[in-house]
Amino acid sequence: MYYQTTLRDTIEFEGIGLHTGLPARVVVRPAGAASGISFRIDGAVTIPARAEFVTDTRRATVLGSGEHSVSTVEHLLSALAGMAIDNALVEVEGPEIPAMDGSALPFARAIDAVGVVRLSEPRRRYAPAAPRYFRDAEKLLIVLPAGEFRVKVAVAYDPPIGAQFFEGELTPELYLREIAASRTFAFAHEVETLRARGLARGGTLENAVIFDESGPLRPLRYDDEPVRHKTLDLIGDLALLGAWPQCEVVAIKGGHTLHHRAVLELCGEVRPGASAAR
Repeated sequence: MYYQTTLRDTIEFEGIGLHTGLPARVVVRPAGAASGISFRIDGAVTIPARAEFVTDTRRATVLGSGEHSVSTVEHLLSALAGMAIDNALVEVEGPEIPAMDGSALPFARAIDAVGVVRLSEPRRRYAPAAPRYFRDAEKLLIVLPAGEFRVKVAVAYDPPIGAQFFEGELTPELYLREIAASRTFAFAHEVETLRARGLARGGTLENAVIFDESGPLRPLRYDDEPVRHKTLDLIGDLALLGAWPQCEVVAIKGGHTLHHRAVLELCGEVRPGASAAR
């Protein structure tokens, strides 16, 4: 966990975008040390996966530069971070990352299948010297010094979801077992409003969990799947630090907008690679 990594081989995905409903394809390639994660859009421009390139956070995280952008990067970034990948080039055809099944599991399984290569350079790390707090009304994000990357996530929704809590120390094993399979979700009464705003046009019961007053319209993968998906999103948004978060992150009713504001401020505190020895 103290050296940079990349993929052992290339992986590919095709599908439709969750929000645009348009065809999308990505090819994720290995990259050398200190490359970081970056997105090459339609072969025209390369955008680093960094907070300063975020252009929108409405229901998804969008990266952009000039006229070029790619939407809903958080699930793929979450899988790369969750599986401890520091360097990769993501080539994108289309306006959005494919939704797949609404989770990060297809991405994480593909990374696990091809394997990870350890590089010779130490990781860049974000290791706070003191607690940091970020608030947006009732939403709260707290970043605490810690020896490892830990997350504690709490949500509170109207019934039937209610209040849920998840915590864990992030390792590839925990990510695959407890987080990656959790799917994006919405309430049935939200769907038409989202589509009127140009969102969720590719959403179906095959790539999202929809709740009505009585519960989910399809079986859940975890009893507390919503809070696990919010954890998945948080990990993806924290990947925009461009460094490994060596800290504990507590998120209460968080979301992409608050995550982005926090990460944008924290980027200035990222440390260069340090010795791999503890």
